[in-house]
Amino acid sequence: MTGRRPIHVVGGIAAILASLVVFVVPFAFIVINALKDQKEASLRSFALPTTWHLWDNLVAVIQTRDYMLVTAMVNSVILTVASVTLLVVLGAMVGFVLQRRPSRWSSLANFLVLAGLIIPPAVVPTIWVLQGLGLFKTLHGLVLVEVAYGLSFSVLLFRSFIATVPREMDEAAIIDGAGPLKLFFGIVLPLLRPVVVTLIVTQSVAIFNDFTNPLYYLPGNKNVTLQLTLFNFQSQFNTSYNLLFMNILLITIPPLIVYVFFNRQIVAGLTAGAVKG
Repeated sequence: MTGRRPIHVVGGIAAILASLVVFVVPFAFIVINALKDQKEASLRSFALPTTWHLWDNLVAVIQTRDYMLVTAMVNSVILTVASVTLLVVLGAMVGFVLQRRPSRWSSLANFLVLAGLIIPPAVVPTIWVLQGLGLFKTLHGLVLVEVAYGLSFSVLLFRSFIATVPREMDEAAIIDGAGPLKLFFGIVLPLLRPVVVTLIVTQSVAIFNDFTNPLYYLPGNKNVTLQLTLFNFQSQFNTSYNLLFMNILLITIPPLIVYVFFNRQIVAGLTAGAVKG
């Protein structure tokens, strides 16, 4: 064992260095260039700025196109909160039913859940469906799209954890007169807190950072989300890299803060079912 210890140490150091290169270096590059003026930022170098333009760039980004960034922040928050709420409630319900109430339809339901993870989304047919329902270019239509894309992962996560909850708790609640809704919301759902926190954090970051779905299903300046504001500073002939990097920095900070403060809860939720099982 003592002979292998140096190998483990070297491997750990190599993993840390690789993480620094992959995550820290790009973030440092964004921060440095967000503090430069347009001429220096166009060079896209790691050199420190000769003059600092933090406040000027920040104000310019916020005021661009009649404070579009503020509107985009509100839209992104509404989209994230609504989508994650539905994912938690629907994912927990479906996972509970599949785990606790098996029937002849369970195999088909399991197949559809796995298909949702494997089969890539089809953009054009989805647009046709949204247009037919009158939900294309609407925020609530995009909420349904995000829920549909993330529901399979949510169901699998909840189902694996519910399998570790003793059935005796369900039986005791039913004997005490609890109905299906009281059983689920009053007894089962509070026990799923580790998975709920994990799902909230992971799906919030994924939906908040989503670029392609708002681009396809929510076109137009009125319903712009934060990721689409990156187009404000890019054009065919000119790009304001200082404002572009400042915009990237502003929309990167919220998910970064969430991951820093909830890192332990994410790991605990993802591993809880496996450890208990």
